Amino acid sequence: MSVSAVAADRSVCAPLPVLGRDVLVPLVTGGEVDYAALDYAASAPALQRVWDDVAAYAPYYGSVHRGAGYLSQLSTDLFENSRRTIAEFLGCRAEDQVVFTRSTTDSLNLLAAVLPQGTRVFVFETEHHASLLPWEQRPDVEVTYLNAPRTPQQAVDTLEKALAAREPYGPALVCVTGASNVTGELWPVRELAAAAHAHGARIVLDAAQLVPHHPVDLGELDADWVAFSGHKLYAPFGAGVLAGRADWLRDAEPYLAGGGASRKVSRRTDGGVDVEWHTTAARHEAGSPNVIGAYAIASACQALTEAGFDGLVAREQELIARLRAGLADVPEVTVLSLFGEDAARVGVLSFVVEGWNSSHFAAALSAEYGIGVRDGLFCAHPLVRTLLGSEPQDPGECGAPDAAPGEKSLNAIRVSFGAGTPDEHVDRFVHAVKELVTNGARWNYRTEAGRCVPA
Repeated sequence: MSVSAVAADRSVCAPLPVLGRDVLVPLVTGGEVDYAALDYAASAPALQRVWDDVAAYAPYYGSVHRGAGYLSQLSTDLFENSRRTIAEFLGCRAEDQVVFTRSTTDSLNLLAAVLPQGTRVFVFETEHHASLLPWEQRPDVEVTYLNAPRTPQQAVDTLEKALAAREPYGPALVCVTGASNVTGELWPVRELAAAAHAHGARIVLDAAQLVPHHPVDLGELDADWVAFSGHKLYAPFGAGVLAGRADWLRDAEPYLAGGGASRKVSRRTDGGVDVEWHTTAARHEAGSPNVIGAYAIASACQALTEAGFDGLVAREQELIARLRAGLADVPEVTVLSLFGEDAARVGVLSFVVEGWNSSHFAAALSAEYGIGVRDGLFCAHPLVRTLLGSEPQDPGECGAPDAAPGEKSLNAIRVSFGAGTPDEHVDRFVHAVKELVTNGARWNYRTEAGRCVPA
């Protein structure tokens, strides 16, 4: 094999460099270990490439759009070029807009704010709260919550039935996740989009857990909008994106009223003001924009594109297989799933352990093994309750390490990883799970402010 081929092979197989990969954390049992960050689904570490790009730009930071100086002009170009880079990354159509927001939650709240009056919204109960809750803020919008499907085809059938039964026949929006933040399972977005459009509805894709793991192409998926957060895409600088059709965005009042959203403001003779708003993405980007956040997202998009999703996906699937095989060797572990063991998924997996409260287990992983995971209901309370077989009104309490062995606790443990995860972190996690289940914790724990912590 040639040197260039070896280099190419390494670039595909090796994880992308991220910050924090050499951070040492103390163990309650003594000594230190390099931190195994396995909570990517909450916030992924920054790519080294993103950090370097932002650091290189930082001395040239300036005001955007309204400055005459060199740094302002440079920053404006950087900001708008970032918008174009992200549009290309998402496969946006020529008429689509890319609006910069603060997060996925902010993006979906923006879309909720611009819905035409009387819109019917259809959303599965399995959604993250970011895509489950914003629609209720509009009193003139009716929301239909759909029960959790147990197969991808059932999801499509459920949606088609609900859309066909809607009355009156007016504007409608379907909101669906691309990959579950609880189970990691991929949803049939293309089929759901086809069903929505066949019944005169539009569809928005919550891609927060999808874009770090898989290519997302608006045109190919035939989705109307896509929303995601930079901090889950290795760009933790407080920015998000809503990209897609321009008409509802253009026709609605600005999400925020202020400078940047307005083209012209003049006094009226009656003492009020008249405002002419922008019709571009700027209409919903009032205030000084987060140019560093936007540039960080664009940098991450470029890094993932250059690395090649084919190789990244293949490597992630190997890690998923290794993780699932390891957990399958522990009878006390039950992996949570909607669509079944063979469902396609990204590097996100939730489980419960017989005889353990999930908060206790997660605390022991951190304190005794230097492994960071998430426990609880993952801002997807209805879904986790469904997966755990609880009643909808059952409380979900985190931080009860003294639960009796075998006692059911309404929370779970989530492990998640991505392009920056070394093989060793997954192997250490599997080893730690087996040791804790077999031998128990080596330390005492107590509940403090609702969290389980070492005593």
